[in-house]
Amino acid sequence: VGGYLLFGRDFKDKTAQQVRDDIQSYQDASGIPLLIGTDEEGGTVVRASSNPDLFPQREPAPQTLFAQGGMDLILQDARQKSMTLLDLGVNVNFAPVADVSAGASSVIGSRSFGTDAQLCASLVGVMTGSIQTGGIIPCLKHFPGYGSATVDDHNGTSIVEKTLSELEGCDLVPFQSIIASEGSVPFVMVSHLSYPNVTGSDTPADLSASIVTDILRDKLDYQNVIITDHYSAGDAAVKALAAGCDMILMPSDLQAAFDAVKAAVADGTLSQARIDESVLRILTVKAEYGIIS
Repeated sequence: VGGYLLFGRDFKDKTAQQVRDDIQSYQDASGIPLLIGTDEEGGTVVRASSNPDLFPQREPAPQTLFAQGGMDLILQDARQKSMTLLDLGVNVNFAPVADVSAGASSVIGSRSFGTDAQLCASLVGVMTGSIQTGGIIPCLKHFPGYGSATVDDHNGTSIVEKTLSELEGCDLVPFQSIIASEGSVPFVMVSHLSYPNVTGSDTPADLSASIVTDILRDKLDYQNVIITDHYSAGDAAVKALAAGCDMILMPSDLQAAFDAVKAAVADGTLSQARIDESVLRILTVKAEYGIIS
C-alpha cells in the first residue's frame, strides 16, 4: 500500500483532531509513510470541506473563484486549502482538474475551468503551483482529457471519439503546457475512458501503452508518477502497470490486485525492473515533499 484515499465519509461529523488521529493511525500501521489523498477540487467534488467543523465554508468551484476574483483569488484559495488539508494530515489533493469542457453536454461540468484550452492551461498552472506552495502534492487529471465525455466512466465504459490531432489541439493543451513549464508536477491521473481513434481499440486509457507510455511518458516527456482512476480488481492492475502506470487507485479488491501483480512478476509478465521503476518514482515524490526522509 503506497497511499490511502479519504472520502467524505472519512471526514463527516469529525473534529480536526479526530481526523488527525485517524490519519496518524494509518501512518503508524505502515512501514513506509503513506500518501494520504483526497478529492478537494471545490464545487461539486469536495470531501473535507463538506464538514463545516473542518473548513470555514464548503470550497467553491474554481470557475466560481475565477469569476469572483480572477487568478489572485484562485491562488489564495488553493494555498489556504492546501495548508488546511496539510494540518489535518492529508498530503495529496487529487486536483486540479485539467480537462477542457466541450460545453453543456460534457459530464465534467463545472469541475473544468471552461471551454478555452489556453485559459484552462493558465488557470490550472496557477492552481497547481499554489497547491504545491501550500505543501500539498497536486495531481493533474484526467489525462488525456475528459472534457468531451458525455458518460461518467465510473458508471461503465465511456468512449471519446476524438483523434490524436484533435486532442492535441484542445484536451492535451493544459497537460502539455504545465508538464513543459512545471516539470516537477508530481502526479498525473489517467482516465478510464476509451479513445478508439487514438489507440485503435476500446482499451481504456489507463490500460493503454499508446496513451500512458507513447503519449504521456514519451511524447510529453512526463517523468513523474502516473496513477489510474478508480479501479476494478484482477488483471486490470497488471495491465495498467504494463501500460506504464505507476500506482493503482482504489482497486476494488486490494488483495486480488496485489496477488495478480505478484504472480505477473513471478511468471515474467511484468519484470522486477518495471516494478522498481515505479517504486522509485513514488518514493522520489514522497522524498521531495518530506513524507519520507
